[in-house]
Amino acid sequence: MLGIMSAKEANRLADEAELDLVKISPNANPPVCRIMDYGKYKFDQMKREKEQRKNQKVIELKEVQLSMTIEMHDIEIKAKNAIKFLTQGNRVKVSLRMRGRQQAYSAHGIEICNQFFGLVENYAVIEKEAKVEGRNILMFLAPKPAK
Repeated sequence: MLGIMSAKEANRLADEAELDLVKISPNANPPVCRIMDYGKYKFDQMKREKEQRKNQKVIELKEVQLSMTIEMHDIEIKAKNAIKFLTQGNRVKVSLRMRGRQQAYSAHGIEICNQFFGLVENYAVIEKEAKVEGRNILMFLAPKPAK
């Protein structure tokens, strides 16, 4: 803290210390400045941002496709894959495509989706309920939050 001084005097002090005079808040009255090595400051800031990006985990959306005529064993295998995705921290999109006359029996498709969720409910929470959207039934699952 050097107190209030003129811009010329502040520049002279910065030059003597071989540092930069940086305005911190130029809109204040009087403007607040700091004497620092601006190149080093920018370098440290970029290094911090790079470290934050490195530690950030990207959550992916994985998809599991079912059909109206799927057998129980096939559902179990797909559930096993979905559990693997969920334990890795990814979200899972469960889609069931209806073809032809199957569209008339969409309630059966929703039942299959709920049956699938019954197999993975220890690892997942329903983010979006099973819902008919055109020819597909979609349901979104998210990993259970860690306690």
